[in-house]
Amino acid sequence: MTRHTSTTRAGPAAPAARALAITALLLGTACTAGAESVGEVDTVFKLIGPDHKIVVDAHDDPKVAGVTCYVSRAKTGGIKGAVGLAEDRSEASIACRQVGPISFARPLPMQEEMFNERTSLVFKRLRVVRMVDPKRNTLVYLTYSERVIEGSPQNSVTAVPVDRATPIPVR
Repeated sequence: MTRHTSTTRAGPAAPAARALAITALLLGTACTAGAESVGEVDTVFKLIGPDHKIVVDAHDDPKVAGVTCYVSRAKTGGIKGAVGLAEDRSEASIACRQVGPISFARPLPMQEEMFNERTSLVFKRLRVVRMVDPKRNTLVYLTYSERVIEGSPQNSVTAVPVDRATPIPVR
């Protein structure tokens, strides 16, 4: 009696389905918590897919009440941009402002990442770092783009002076 054994092999659709599932998972985690869209302007018309844009988002500093950072950055459109496969350019600008009374729930580290967001499917992130300048009682915010293999030296910096009556608590 001859026995036939069959091995289950995934067909060519399995890698594509797996890649699609991974893409969906990554896109789901690419959203920035706490960012509010302020507006956007089109920079390049695309016949198919969304236009290239400059977007402006507001990010409240989660550890400093009364400070909001406005970040403008390029957002790639077209077909790749529509499906989340495009890599956005490294250029970004930041302006942080006092929007209410400044207060601190607890001491701040001298330097800390305030937030980050994906600007490509896997390898690239836009980061905002908060630094404390205790001598001047000022909060300094730096934005830059980081890539797994090669980052970009392009950056933008802004500062929010805090009233001397409210010293910045540092740990």
